[in-house]
Amino acid sequence: MRLIVGLGNPGAEYARNRHNIGFMAVDAIAHRHDFPAWRVRNSGLAAEGEIGGERVMLLKPQTYMNKSGACVGPVARFFKIAPADVIVIHDELDLAPGKVRVKTGGGVAGHNGLRSLAELFSNDTQRVRLGIGHPGDKDRVHGYVLGDFSKAEQTGWLEPLLDALAEAAPLLVKGDANGFATKVALLTQPPKPRKGEAAPAT
Repeated sequence: MRLIVGLGNPGAEYARNRHNIGFMAVDAIAHRHDFPAWRVRNSGLAAEGEIGGERVMLLKPQTYMNKSGACVGPVARFFKIAPADVIVIHDELDLAPGKVRVKTGGGVAGHNGLRSLAELFSNDTQRVRLGIGHPGDKDRVHGYVLGDFSKAEQTGWLEPLLDALAEAAPLLVKGDANGFATKVALLTQPPKPRKGEAAPAT
């Protein structure tokens, strides 16, 4: 079984925060692949289903971001899921909005959710880093990540990105990280102008 964890904070007041893009991603995957309703499991919300013929559990820790490992560790150990089979989806300040990178392990770069996972579970999970951009000043980071996506961000790149992640999820589950990242990039490319039309302004 694969475990796909979306990182975020529980509660309606955080639901549209940039920091909660991990929750948004697993919600999109659950919807696209017809997972059953979420249910409480060890301080988290979990749903089990199939993606591309593979058994998958989706998990949204309800412990708040900085205690994510307290939820993920016990769930993974109970189901005997090795760190190599755990995929963590999280926000990434150091990537441009809408960009996606996949890596295994590495530093936590000040991300409290990753730090908690490293301390209470493992640092050897696969990570899907979803770019949210940087506010430009480290003193503004806290308010930025806990701020809501703007309407322009939602329609401009967030919704297309979430759709692409859900569509490409079978490649991720099968271990084809490069194929997954490539497919997401292709699906989120702006449409090419038709002959005789000007390219859209950027």
